[in-house]
Amino acid sequence: MARSYRPDVPFNVPIKLLIPTTIKSKGVNKKVFPSPDDAPLIFGSFKTYGGTETTVNNVFTIIDTGILETWYRPDIKGNCRIYLCETGETFEILGHPENINMRNQYLKCRVQKVGGEA
Repeated sequence: MARSYRPDVPFNVPIKLLIPTTIKSKGVNKKVFPSPDDAPLIFGSFKTYGGTETTVNNVFTIIDTGILETWYRPDIKGNCRIYLCETGETFEILGHPENINMRNQYLKCRVQKVGGEA
């Protein structure tokens, strides 16, 4: 019998889930994210591993990426963002979150920092 998935670390990082709403402004749909104060609080594990190294046009850059693991929630989707309560950083979810083993128990996704500093 195969061993089922178990997270490596406890879900002890407080995270606010920013679920967007869509408004139509001048005929164009626009995503609007709530303030972190109004967002639901979830707990998970968050790892960055120093970001992702890329080279574009012979310019070496590091993109702030990370991996989020948390309890499964059907409202966590690819159009959401997360806000790290301890650092105040906002990350957007890349692609679709993975419902591990399709058991609706654990969720894992890659995230990328919104904005940046030069």
